[in-house]
Amino acid sequence: MDFVLQQLLTGLSIGSILLLVALGLAIIYGTMGVINMAHGEFLMLGAYGAWALKAFFGLGLLESLVIIFIGVAALGYLVERGVIQFLYKRPLDTILATWGIGVILQQSARLLAGGELRYVEMPSILIGQVNIFGVSVAGYRVFIFAFVAAMFAITWFLFYRTSFGMKLRAVVQDQSMASCFGINAKRIYSLTFAYGAGLAGLAGALVAPLKSVSPEMGTTYVVDAFFVVVLGGAQSLFGTVASATLLGEMNGVLAYWYNDTIAKALVLLAIVVLIRFRPQGLFSTRIRS
Repeated sequence: MDFVLQQLLTGLSIGSILLLVALGLAIIYGTMGVINMAHGEFLMLGAYGAWALKAFFGLGLLESLVIIFIGVAALGYLVERGVIQFLYKRPLDTILATWGIGVILQQSARLLAGGELRYVEMPSILIGQVNIFGVSVAGYRVFIFAFVAAMFAITWFLFYRTSFGMKLRAVVQDQSMASCFGINAKRIYSLTFAYGAGLAGLAGALVAPLKSVSPEMGTTYVVDAFFVVVLGGAQSLFGTVASATLLGEMNGVLAYWYNDTIAKALVLLAIVVLIRFRPQGLFSTRIRS
């Protein structure tokens, strides 16, 4: 029983990080139909933001989260207004443009912060172990799990219980009809993209104490995030949660029995097989027209 519980908690820890990275991507791709190749760079900027706020202003990680969210969201807003809004319904151009933006952001980080690895200090109050049903779990990972659960609840409430969410769903369903009712589709899309970018920034800031910060750090995470989004269904928030949890548990169990490299390869193989027979993902969703 202790072994099963340990593996379950390990999988939930991995899954919560995957969900944290994928949530913003799921919002942008699922509602706007934009394949944002710069999502990993928004994550990277969040990590560098946590490092810079500590190095130059003495702010701890927890105190920096709101600033990082606002800063990365503002950048995302400018990217959408300046580039992406002109490329809707042109998926190949959007992919190339966001990939180019990602390269620019990577090189900008390298020029401003240097190419060497940076490190973000873990909050002192979260250092140590937490005992859960007799199993020791790192306190910081428990915090990430709780934070991700809270962000998912906020996101769900925003999208399904507010006027903004109602307008966004109306635009996704039928943009021309929504415009007839006075809904500014461009503004809705800009704010949605900004929110997704802000979530990526938060993900980078919270992942930073677990991994070293570098200009290329977002690349690995964004690949996993795309797998989570595709596997869960493009427009399903709960599908994203389910797929992140499933992939986290698979990674945890396979890594225990084999190693991280083989676990990653087996998980990717399983995803390819599943998408082959169920291309719409685990949850059937309506495709944006």
